[in-house]
Amino acid sequence: MTETVEIETGTNPTGSVIWLHGLGADGHDFEPIVPELRLPEGLALRFVFPHAPVRPVTLNGGMAMRAWYDIFSLDRGGPVDEDGIRASGEILNDLIQREQDRGIPANRIVVAGFSQGGAIALHAALRYPHRLAGLMALSTYLPLTNSFDAEVVRNENAANQDISIFMAHGSFDPVLPMQMGTSSAELLTKAGFNIEWHDYPMAHAVCGEEINHIREWLLRVYAAE
Repeated sequence: MTETVEIETGTNPTGSVIWLHGLGADGHDFEPIVPELRLPEGLALRFVFPHAPVRPVTLNGGMAMRAWYDIFSLDRGGPVDEDGIRASGEILNDLIQREQDRGIPANRIVVAGFSQGGAIALHAALRYPHRLAGLMALSTYLPLTNSFDAEVVRNENAANQDISIFMAHGSFDPVLPMQMGTSSAELLTKAGFNIEWHDYPMAHAVCGEEINHIREWLLRVYAAE
């Protein structure tokens, strides 16, 4: 099982948030955000921050770093590491199953991610065969769009067509231009998904206003169950 950093906001958690970091970071990256969410005492959640595998990244001269998949090129029409994306999707599926084995039902599990981690969150959650609590995709994009229709839209086993999806992006993002996020949100909306979109005057990062919006969204998601 993938190594993780875990924080529980109360005893006997009744929900879990599995939050994937971006390229070159690790599971500690979003750990400081948990207290900033100021969650009420009555909502006990387990935050699970997994470490991505260490692998060579082509775009960085083959340097080995934590990455959910390889990056061959920044060209939107260039080749993608489909095998790596699917393998990390299975890692996330295993983490979701582990939370269920620990007593958290699927419909109390939020899947979240930033940048590369957000791409894996979108890929895996939309294909997951059981209803999840919600999906949060920050400064990211929908990968493998060529297979989206067959594997998600027309997939009779997909269970998250009506899941609440929080998407956010920085309007000054130099790493993943916001157009990649808005295009993904538009594709999902046209496919019938419920998207809550936010953008902020920031780069490839997370800001205080965004954390407040994440808090409000999490409270709505867990109050809905």
